[in-house]
Amino acid sequence: MFRKTIMIAALAALSLGAAACNTVQGVGEDIKSVGRAGERAID
Repeated sequence: MFRKTIMIAALAALSLGAAACNTVQGVGEDIKSVGRAGERAID
């Protein structure tokens, strides 16, 4: 029972970590996009 609970908690933490990585990557791409748009506007 205890081992099963630990396994479920570990899987939940792993899935949340993977979702956070995707979110951070998406934010980085958005920032790059805004930077490119700013450069085009200045030129």
